[in-house]
Amino acid sequence: MAEPGRGPARTRGRVGVLPVGPRPQPGAGAAGGRAYPLPVRLGDLAHAGGRILAGWAAAEVEPGRLFPWLAIGVALGIVLYFAAETEPALWAAAMAFATALGLVVATRRRAAVFAAIGIAAVAAGFLAATVRGRVVDAPVLRQPAFGAKLTGFVEKREEREKSDRIVLRVAAGLRPERVRVSVRKGTAPPVGAHVALTARLSPPLAPLRPGGYDFSRDLWFHGIGASGFALGAVRPAPAPVPPDLTLRAAAAIDDLRESIDARIRAALPGDAGAIASALITGKRDAISASVNDAMYVSSLAHVLSISGYHMAVVAGLVFVVLRAGLALVPRLALTRPIKKWAAGAALVAAAFYLILSGAEVATQRAFVMTAIVLFGVMVDRRAVTLRTLAVAALAVMLLTPEAVVHPSFQMSFAATLALVAVYEKGLPWLAAAPRSALSARLALWGAREIVALIVASLVAGLATTIFAAYHFHRVAPYGVLANLGAMPVVSGFVMPVGIVALVAMPFGFDGPLWRLMGAGIDWMTAVAQWVAALPGAVGRVPAFGADALLVATAGLVVLALLRTPLRWTGAALLVVAMLLAGASEKADVLIAPGGEAVAVRGADGRLTVLRIGSLNFAARDWLAGDADARPPDGAEVAAGFACDPAGCVARLGDGAAVAVARTAESFADDCVRAALIVALRDPPDGCRATVIDRAMLKDTGALALRRTADGFAVTRTRAPGYDRPWSPAPTAPARPALPSAGGTAAGTSRSAPPPDATPAIEDIDPD
Repeated sequence: MAEPGRGPARTRGRVGVLPVGPRPQPGAGAAGGRAYPLPVRLGDLAHAGGRILAGWAAAEVEPGRLFPWLAIGVALGIVLYFAAETEPALWAAAMAFATALGLVVATRRRAAVFAAIGIAAVAAGFLAATVRGRVVDAPVLRQPAFGAKLTGFVEKREEREKSDRIVLRVAAGLRPERVRVSVRKGTAPPVGAHVALTARLSPPLAPLRPGGYDFSRDLWFHGIGASGFALGAVRPAPAPVPPDLTLRAAAAIDDLRESIDARIRAALPGDAGAIASALITGKRDAISASVNDAMYVSSLAHVLSISGYHMAVVAGLVFVVLRAGLALVPRLALTRPIKKWAAGAALVAAAFYLILSGAEVATQRAFVMTAIVLFGVMVDRRAVTLRTLAVAALAVMLLTPEAVVHPSFQMSFAATLALVAVYEKGLPWLAAAPRSALSARLALWGAREIVALIVASLVAGLATTIFAAYHFHRVAPYGVLANLGAMPVVSGFVMPVGIVALVAMPFGFDGPLWRLMGAGIDWMTAVAQWVAALPGAVGRVPAFGADALLVATAGLVVLALLRTPLRWTGAALLVVAMLLAGASEKADVLIAPGGEAVAVRGADGRLTVLRIGSLNFAARDWLAGDADARPPDGAEVAAGFACDPAGCVARLGDGAAVAVARTAESFADDCVRAALIVALRDPPDGCRATVIDRAMLKDTGALALRRTADGFAVTRTRAPGYDRPWSPAPTAPARPALPSAGGTAAGTSRSAPPPDATPAIEDIDPD
């Protein structure tokens, strides 16, 4: 019975209050033949559930909650640009954006405006990427060039473990405006020099498997249209015109970096000096392969790439020191905004660090994020929020849209997004004042800092796991352990000492400081090597498709940006992504884009690789995507092929033969006995086997084949008609279809192996 003065109207609108049926009488039941209504009617339950969901949805679209989703929409538009098979027309992209803006204006007073804004963000990303493509517009070498005579200005030089590398702005010679050339160790001329050389050049490296990492795309957005190596010496040559202002500035910055690098490595030789130089100047190519691998395996490689962490340490140190120094003057502390002064000085220091470190893409993103935070301090706004991160992401994507498909962008923003979300919603107690004597004592002993470091390592590691697995095919199981052991020393000792040494360098007192910095670096290296030597330290992951990566990214975004229980749908998306990744199938045959290498999966389930040309990187790429720990240059990797002067043969798991025909005479046997032939010359007509020759590979790109009952299911890298600026369509038409022996033609998708991406570690900036 209702209480006096209270009726049903008082309970309306209260979520979860449902009408119920009459109470059953004692002793009555199914045996008595009487039926009673359900305690809760399903219609009422659905209605209440709908009201709850509507309330959650309303909370998610409150003012300020949707701004971070603009960055997600822009990123989606950029991804759509890169998914196109031909270059989008600029007028079409502009018209789509204008139409989307008109839709926003038309729906500005309706609930549909949220969807219209999302569509406009996607269109903006697509337009930004299309405009960026028109701005770059770099020509690409179509065919290999042997003995090419080149002259031009050196725009960039890199020191590597076994050779040096330069980027040459070509003044005379081939059509590509910029080429990247490897030269003998120690012979790279300085930036700004005008040189002449003879080089063997090749088009930028295409993906080595369907869906593989596209190095040609990266080089194209850097304006580089060919790569290769110098034949003979690099000779100085008189410049036809003086270098422009940009080149002179680059030369001055490079001279400064070189002088600092030389001073560091003179005072601190070996890997310690190379790592110290990497932290200060960004020149990390002189680090030995063993230490470099240990850093990657232990998840400490982010220390070697100047990114958000380094920028935060530099800006934070300058901010704290300057503010503390100004606070010692009571008159200034009480009457002047010393906090804002310190933030301005920190911004100048961060800008100098950006220039000194070479202004790589990862460093540019870190500077944008740091600048936004410091600017927020100067205008009395909260420093680190999801809105701040969204502004930084928008700035990067609109200026360099190609960064979205780069591993360092994905990993850095995924880690930052997860950390900001956790510290905003999950760990408010870290910033709370101690509530007891014990908590105060623990805080004094640094317990909060230790917990914060553990949480940060766990959150950042988990957020970047899917991206590391997709791009590099490995994860770091002991990453938290390595970061816990090394990062306090790097943050609290190595970086501060390095900054002080840099300030002391003009006065000549930097030598002892570099050696002191080296002691901390030795500790970090020892931790990395110890962790890398632990059992199971290298977590190898087989290649999986981009669909799993996209679903996982959506799950991470939903978990981080939503604040109601709707965010747990993100966890469901992550589970779906794991299932998709685990369901990926491996290819039985892999063929490099020019036929320079062939891999066959044998009866033992492992790949055996035959190198036909000079493409040695293919074996490393394929084994990494197969989660195979064998060294790519080992004899065991090629042991599955039996070779003679006419060609080579390997067996698939079902016993079928895969032949590599080197001579015309080999076709007589191979066409009868082999199921698949990779031909280095034109095959005869009427061959019963499936034949793949180099003319077909020009049109299809790298191929992945999977053995089926009908023959082979084939996946090609280049879709029919694919034509993008970094991967132009072949000039001469290739064969229209891949012949098959009862199998599937190239370009079909039946039972196709999943795409994956494997960038070269030395060419990636991991944040």
